[in-house]
Order: sequence, then structure tokens, then C-alpha cells
Amino acid sequence: MPGRLIYLMGPSGAGKDSLIDVAREPLRALGCEVARRVITRSAESVGEDAIEVGAEEFKRRMAQGDFALAWFANGLGYGIPVSIDQWLAAGRNVLVNGSRGYLPEARNRYPDLLPIVLTVDTEVLRHRLLGRARESLAEIDNRLQRNQQFVSAAWLDEEQVVRLDNSTALQQTLERLLSILREHGLSAVPDRT
Repeated sequence: MPGRLIYLMGPSGAGKDSLIDVAREPLRALGCEVARRVITRSAESVGEDAIEVGAEEFKRRMAQGDFALAWFANGLGYGIPVSIDQWLAAGRNVLVNGSRGYLPEARNRYPDLLPIVLTVDTEVLRHRLLGRARESLAEIDNRLQRNQQFVSAAWLDEEQVVRLDNSTALQQTLERLLSILREHGLSAVPDRT
């Protein structure tokens, strides 16, 4: 039986990278791989464990069909390696760090995907963004406004997205993520031989 794609979304600062980092081993125990994204950004940037390439290299890889999913947002290219298709075909579940704007295309390619949006209280997000000190105050205000789009109940209902709140301790968010996966039948470890 094929695996299922878990499509995690959320605004910058919501804690996706932190959640993915602490979830790697528990997810592996559920037969779930975590895909590393290919991103066009400088090697000096901080954040997720991604494969960083230049814009031309990204375009070349995209043209060659190296990505199962690929999109552009915030001036950057993001790609999910096509190797996820092998994992899925082998019965493994795969978690990807996705984009809300790309969800319809991802769902078109993987109709059975499980969309999860990581949300965070606006004041908690403001504190996190200020603490990162990566952006200007105007950029932080823009991100806070964008956060409101992610927490919109109408959007969650229309797109049938599962909401995962990360306004409290990261361990609680991890436990809720694992609970959501079990609720959606993603608890069996497939045969990895």
C-alpha cells in the first residue's frame, strides 16, 4: 500500500523548522520520512535543514524533472525532490514543508495528501520574529498580517486543512502532530526491506 504525503504549511516564524527537527525520530517510528527541500538562498541564511542552490541550478533541476513539487515564493525557489515518489511507492509516509499558495497543485499531484497548517497566536509570533532579528519592523508587520490569513477558519474549512497550533511548548505541538497522524491512520510502520 502506498504511503501518504503530509503537507505541512505555516507562516514564517510559526515554528515549522523547529517542529520538523524535534519530530524526525518520532516520525521515523511511524514510517514517515522527512523530505529536505531544495531552496534558492544563500548558504549564510539560517533556518531549516535544506539543500541550498543558486537560481540557475534550481531552474536546471526543475527543467530536468528533479522535483516532485516546485514553486516560487518570497523571491525564492522551493523544490521537493522527486525521490519522495519512491518513498511513497514503497509504503512510507512523507512529510514535506509546503506552501499554502501551492497547496492546490500539490493536492492535484497527490490527491490523498494530508494538509496541516501550523498556526501561532499573533503576539507569540511577533515575539518570535523580533527574537530572530532577521527582518525589519515593516517586514515583521507584513508577516503578522499574513499570519491572519493562515488562521482564518474559512480557509481551513474550504481547503479541508487540519490546524495545528504552536503557540505553546514545542513538545505539546509535537504530541498533537503525532496524534493527528494517528487519527488519520498514519501509525503503522511499513516493511522497509
